[in-house]
Amino acid sequence: MGMTIGEKIIARAAKVDEVHAGEIHTIEVDRLMSNDGTTHLTIDMYHNDLKHPKIADKDKIVFIMDHNVPAENPKTAQAHRKMRNFAKEHGIALYEGKGVCHQIMVENYVCPGEFIMGADSHTCTYGALGAFGTGIGCTDFLYAMVTGQSWVLVPETIRFELTGKLRKGVYARDLMLTIIGMVGANGCNYKVMEFAGEGVHNLDIDERLVLCNLAVEAGAKTGIVEPDEKVAEYLESRGRKAENMFVSDEDAVFEKVYHINLDEIEPVVARPHQIDDVVPADEVGDVRIDEAFLGSCNNGRIEEFRVAASILKGKKVSDHVRFIIAPASNEVYIQALDEGLIDIFLDAGAMVMNSNCSVCWGSCQGVIGEGEVLISTGTRNFKGRAGHPDSFVYLGSAATVTASAIAGKIVTAKEDEE
Repeated sequence: MGMTIGEKIIARAAKVDEVHAGEIHTIEVDRLMSNDGTTHLTIDMYHNDLKHPKIADKDKIVFIMDHNVPAENPKTAQAHRKMRNFAKEHGIALYEGKGVCHQIMVENYVCPGEFIMGADSHTCTYGALGAFGTGIGCTDFLYAMVTGQSWVLVPETIRFELTGKLRKGVYARDLMLTIIGMVGANGCNYKVMEFAGEGVHNLDIDERLVLCNLAVEAGAKTGIVEPDEKVAEYLESRGRKAENMFVSDEDAVFEKVYHINLDEIEPVVARPHQIDDVVPADEVGDVRIDEAFLGSCNNGRIEEFRVAASILKGKKVSDHVRFIIAPASNEVYIQALDEGLIDIFLDAGAMVMNSNCSVCWGSCQGVIGEGEVLISTGTRNFKGRAGHPDSFVYLGSAATVTASAIAGKIVTAKEDEE
């Protein structure tokens, strides 16, 4: 029996010839990532609950401060201080104010075939480069940090066979929201979402990151794109080797296979308060907005910024809308500066923040109040995600969010031009 991409990665990590769905294996973790959401809790357990604390391999660990940066209150400041001190004491790589954790990992660390655990649910993002990235809690992180190992129940794989190309004005975010709307928020619970076919190879790396990042919103253990020469070129441009470029065997077993024609995808919006309540963007109705957000680990990269700038150039943000923009990393920020995109944003009346989770996290920037409506390129829209429990979050593409910021209500970029 053949193996899927996910099974091949687990077999490599388990140092066995083959694995199959339903088996439990002990694995060696290639990398560990933790952000300022829970790292301080892991550190407390390390100091207080272990008799003989040690770090298995400091070079495999990365700490990233991105959720509340800079600190918004004394409690967060103390948590950040704890991270800095622990990282310095143990020689752990630390990134502060450099960007969102998953973007930092993709830019600097992730390689195909690796098994990576992160103390954040959107660690599944790394599948865009052919890795198996999955989120864990701080207790599991602690175990992996001190032993170098973890365990995994091999998931079933659901394959999404993509054909065609996305039409102009339609984006990878529209595609993934459409998929989530089709399968449901629990439709891929503890599955690997494998994206393959000529359609996925037509997508660039940034677009693939969008797909894998939102896999967890369908309940998936991870999302993985079949790696190709675009992955190899990306890695080589960043000084990394394109090894372990696994693809599924012809006789691999999939729980289900979906066939999706990218030519048929249209702009969509996920309505409050469920990410799988997805409708065509032009059918949302007359929804007035108070805030718009462009950023996050899902949609804060240079391609999204270029789309937004092309729509915003020469126009103004509605006088009753706060348009907040946060680059996914400082690398994105600097590139946007070099290309003049930041000037366009500021001239239009948008607010450009530092590279961090920002509005998507709903904690320290752009929090929305009671009854307010946000349209966002963030990852989630459950009740209270971006602020007050009686607020409303719609999710859309960078184009839809930007057009809506100009119109003062939810519209598509095409509608904004009319």
